[in-house]
Amino acid sequence: MFQRYVEVGRVVLINYGPDCGKIAVIVDIVDHSRVLIDGPTTDVERQVLSFKRMTLTPIKVDNVPRATGTVYLKSLLTNQDIWGKWQKTAWAKKMLRRKVRSTLTDFDRFRIMVAKKERRAIIGRTSLSS
Repeated sequence: MFQRYVEVGRVVLINYGPDCGKIAVIVDIVDHSRVLIDGPTTDVERQVLSFKRMTLTPIKVDNVPRATGTVYLKSLLTNQDIWGKWQKTAWAKKMLRRKVRSTLTDFDRFRIMVAKKERRAIIGRTSLSS
């Protein structure tokens, strides 16, 4: 069955457009294919966004009234530590790893390759001697 429902207070990850990779919260449901989102702590402007441009996360902000204001939403997000919960998920950790790897230089990739090679050699020697 479904685990993630489109509901007011659901945290979403934007997967297309200028805010791609940022999280926001559903504030109101416009129709069967669009919602009003707001991300006061992640610099996402309040906007109407299609479901095709977002992914629902398992995180939900409690006690969010429909069409709530940005200031009140920001206080709810900080009180419930939504950003901290998001950063603890495997999804966020994977995105961070991907971002860090994309910023590596050629020399950094070379150093990582050498370190992995050394690690494999050590593991191979210890497994042969056991």
